[in-house]
Amino acid sequence: MLALVIRLAAVLGLSSMSMVVKLASESGIRLPEIMFWRQFTAIPVVLLWVSFGAGLSSLRTKRFSAHFRRSFLGATGMFFTFGSIVLLPLAEATTLGFTVPIFATILSAFFLREKVGPHRWAAVLAGFIGVLVVIQPGSGGFPLKGALVGLMAALMVGIISIQLRDLGKTEAPPTTVFYFSFLSSMMLLILHILPLPAPLAKELAWGAGSHSAYQWMLIAGLGLFGGLGQIALTASLRYAPVSTVVGMDYTSLIWSTLYGWAIWNVLPGTSTWAGAPIIIASGLYIAWREHRLSIEKPRELSV
Repeated sequence: MLALVIRLAAVLGLSSMSMVVKLASESGIRLPEIMFWRQFTAIPVVLLWVSFGAGLSSLRTKRFSAHFRRSFLGATGMFFTFGSIVLLPLAEATTLGFTVPIFATILSAFFLREKVGPHRWAAVLAGFIGVLVVIQPGSGGFPLKGALVGLMAALMVGIISIQLRDLGKTEAPPTTVFYFSFLSSMMLLILHILPLPAPLAKELAWGAGSHSAYQWMLIAGLGLFGGLGQIALTASLRYAPVSTVVGMDYTSLIWSTLYGWAIWNVLPGTSTWAGAPIIIASGLYIAWREHRLSIEKPRELSV
């Protein structure tokens, strides 16, 4: 129960961060700067967490190159994730984010050579049917650019999840979170300072001029909600395995719907309500199936 409560708090924190990302974009803060402040302001939160836990000495690592690759891919994934939040209503962006287990299953089959049986392939197919129900290609009711960005975000998170499996063999979660926050924020800062080719500079440019008090409040919210959400997400795994708590992640659709209604007066369309349960059911079945197989495999080895 403690793990479930912590996971619910994590989902609320990260859903609140998504709401702040959308508000920050609407206030005039450009996406690359939003990403920088999200990562940079989370560093003190993470350091405080580490200080009260294993201690700052636990941040020593022999796998700096692996953390660098994870940070580069993570920053790229964040660009697409935040981009989908900016381009789409919160509930629709959240729904497309639920396709991560689908992409993770496909990637693990092709790159990790994991055996994926007919049950999980059927769940993958069902998940993509759910995506088609939500997007309804050709109808013109769902922004195609936003849909592609949202699906690309889910694909990147799937790639990162495979990399995190490898990092998790030797690195503690606080260490991984710290290096991701620190390295990715430095990458974004360097991109801001260095002269870049005109087309790239246009996409990665920050806004000009100083920020208002309201904008600084939003920037602070990025670090607070993002940092606390990330910590709670990791802490939930101390008390229960992923397969137990992953179902709580889908409550983010409730929060994104409430935020969308309360702030933007927007509710999800009929296609989203029809497709989201299919995508969620697909993800939950994949998680349940992986948990089931992880139990059966040791039994087979012991026979």
